[in-house]
Amino acid sequence: MTTTTSPSSSQLSTADTAAKLVNGLISIKPLWNAAKWQARNRMIKRAETLGVPWRETVQEFQSLDLQHHWDSICNPNLCYPEYYQASFHGYDEGHLCWDAAFEFEVASNTVHATLYPDDAKADNDARLRYSYHDVLDRELPYTPETQPHAILDLHCTVGLDTSLLHQKYPRANVTGLDFSPYYVTVAHYQQAQRFSSLSPSSLTPDALAQPSITWVHALPEQTGLASQSFDWVSAFLLFHEMPQDATRKIFREVRRLVKPGGYFTFMDMNPQAAAYSTMAPYIMALLKSTEPFMDQYFALDIEQELRDAGFDSVTMTVNSIHHRTVVAHVPA
Repeated sequence: MTTTTSPSSSQLSTADTAAKLVNGLISIKPLWNAAKWQARNRMIKRAETLGVPWRETVQEFQSLDLQHHWDSICNPNLCYPEYYQASFHGYDEGHLCWDAAFEFEVASNTVHATLYPDDAKADNDARLRYSYHDVLDRELPYTPETQPHAILDLHCTVGLDTSLLHQKYPRANVTGLDFSPYYVTVAHYQQAQRFSSLSPSSLTPDALAQPSITWVHALPEQTGLASQSFDWVSAFLLFHEMPQDATRKIFREVRRLVKPGGYFTFMDMNPQAAAYSTMAPYIMALLKSTEPFMDQYFALDIEQELRDAGFDSVTMTVNSIHHRTVVAHVPA
């Protein structure tokens, strides 16, 4: 049996004071801009040390004409609630800008490189994604032989996990949905690039008959998709970026979308992880400054909220020092 020692009231008071001080400082715009600039440059240097081609990747995206992809995907009439327009990840426009989309993959590779302290690598973002799917392989009844008919990736961003789902279940109809038109535009472009790079010998009639990925620009709490149209809805690192009311709406929307007997799975931060409870107060405050709804997420009873939304069983499995995988089942 492992015992833990709760922090004393004086330790909590010191941590709270330090956090308030850092929050107060970063709320001053010039100080925040300076801190953001320094943090950004450190991130880029760290990426290049790891072999992540940050600058080259961004320059390549900036040179592209993505208008066709934008026009094919984006819903110009989509109205965003205020919480989607908050500053995230050091971007003043949050997820709603080209910088966030162009830098998404290189930033993910850099941030997640140290998830496994003894083995810091640029491909640890992929390792994290595979750890999520390792849990799902154990928890879900799907196999290469018994594939789901329809899968929705609810927060597809630039399509990294969507593509993985499509590779694992090539006979399934996979849909990638995101609220950011910038993300889905990049996802749409990269899928086209993957297809154009295939060798002629691989473009057999059977291969061409396989379903491709469908990309949707919509809000996860109001998708506009048909009820009970998916066997499985998946979400990767979405809910720590949502206020609690939005999370509750998304849970109910997913419950509407999933067929009886189907599944809702997601991977996100684990509020019970020791990595967060032992984090230096000023580091935690800086982290929260880039994740404005993190406190709300940490305070939410995920299992109870899922049950309230109509799911009949919920499991939670730790899959990294910072993350957990949640599996919820819809009654048959």
